Amino acid sequence: MAEAERIIGTPDIPDAEGAEPQQPAEGSTPAGSDEPGSGRGRKKILVLLGVAVLAYLLDLVSKMIVVAKLEHEEPIEIFGDWLKLDAIRNAGAAFGIGEAFTVIFTAIAAVVIIVIVRLARKLYSLPWAIALGMLLGGALGNLTDRIFRAPGVFEGAVVDFIAPAHFAVFNLADSAIVCGGILIVILSFKGLDPDGTVHKD
Repeated sequence: MAEAERIIGTPDIPDAEGAEPQQPAEGSTPAGSDEPGSGRGRKKILVLLGVAVLAYLLDLVSKMIVVAKLEHEEPIEIFGDWLKLDAIRNAGAAFGIGEAFTVIFTAIAAVVIIVIVRLARKLYSLPWAIALGMLLGGALGNLTDRIFRAPGVFEGAVVDFIAPAHFAVFNLADSAIVCGGILIVILSFKGLDPDGTVHKD
């Protein structure tokens, strides 16, 4: 959390990478300003929300179909033994890790959502908006299962159904979280911060 605050704590960032911030005249806001609430800042937040909603709905609808049509049925082969659809209930984290800590993973998902919402206040990077949107949509998808599915509130088992050979069974929310995380790692290696600045280590 502290690291995220450090990243987003920089003041207004100009569009050009490495350019010095321009000082507006007193009482005025320059054209194209990235002040919170400005056009460009709002667009990045809309991208984040759009990606999150898309990831969440795809996950939600896929799980509804799986529960209605595939649960308690024989697995469906997509590519022979290499990829199957096999509905299971997972009380652990992504890919079936740590099934004894369901409540803890629920709390972690909630914290991730809060951090992403706070990051959005200073979000002026399109790639970061996409990455955070995938993380937000995936976290909300699995958190929905934790809250509303059996055996109880905050202890619900997540519906997983994508079953590659020699790998754990997962769902679309897990996929969104992993893809968003990979994108964030790439952006960090490239030195691009959520506020649009590029730093060189």
